[in-house]
Amino acid sequence: MTKILWAASDEVWSKFEAPLRREIAAQMPEAELVVGPHDPAEIEYMVYAPNGPVKSFDDYTRLKLVQNIWAGVDLILANPDKPNCPVARMADTGMAEGMSDYVLGHVLRHHLQTDYFASMSPGEWFHDDPPPLARDRKVAILGLGNLGIYCGQRIASQGFEVHGWSRSEKHVEGIKTYAGDQGFLDILGKAEIFVLLLPNTPQTQNIINADTLARMPKGASIINAGRGDAIVDADLISALTSGHISQATLDVFRQEPLPKDDPYWTTPNVLITPHVAAETRASTACIFALQNFVRGEKGEPFLALVDMEKGY
Repeated sequence: MTKILWAASDEVWSKFEAPLRREIAAQMPEAELVVGPHDPAEIEYMVYAPNGPVKSFDDYTRLKLVQNIWAGVDLILANPDKPNCPVARMADTGMAEGMSDYVLGHVLRHHLQTDYFASMSPGEWFHDDPPPLARDRKVAILGLGNLGIYCGQRIASQGFEVHGWSRSEKHVEGIKTYAGDQGFLDILGKAEIFVLLLPNTPQTQNIINADTLARMPKGASIINAGRGDAIVDADLISALTSGHISQATLDVFRQEPLPKDDPYWTTPNVLITPHVAAETRASTACIFALQNFVRGEKGEPFLALVDMEKGY
């Protein structure tokens, strides 16, 4: 009998238990769900989170796939006892839809100058020219993974001109793409709203800094729903204070929860959200996980595999 181990935290088990058991019964009824004490040598598939009980994979000699329940995999990659089998990131429809809801909502908020109007004093009626039409507003997606592509195409469907950057070359319908180091420098001058959906890798850490911020047009805005390590915080705060960057919406940070004394709380034109852009939805995450396990049993390629060398 195929054994599937629950290896995520007890904290989220109550959300996952019913949908996980339901999907096993529907997609893989011959499998057994293992929760709690077990023989590692018997486990073939693992539903995993880095904050769960499994810290070393050395004894899991029959593992075919580790299915992470998060989109980010940097904590797995940082583990000195990495899995010796394929690892898949979470790429379910619920995560993509949730992220694109968040990104599109805040792109529209920045585009329509909603914060400016919300801050008007009673009786204040003066304003500059109205916002441009969506077709005249350029949005850049930095990071064209599954979530970046999904968000970029959804933004493009609303009429915006969308540009996108990735480390390696990609061709995406509806998005003008850039790649590599020079491509990154090029895209910084091409948009007014920048959406960060970057993974946490050595190449992307601190990529938004004083130099790259200065290359963005004056008045540009930033939405970070990827990883906090992508931004040099002091440099962004300086750019916001000077007015070179008009506003920032930040969902991810180097330290979470964000400390009460962090300067972001008092920096003008910053909206802080508590890492809510792409929460894992148990119902759709369990569907995706079981689809991957079924593919493994059929000898088909797994979905959303992590490139352990590239780090995403």
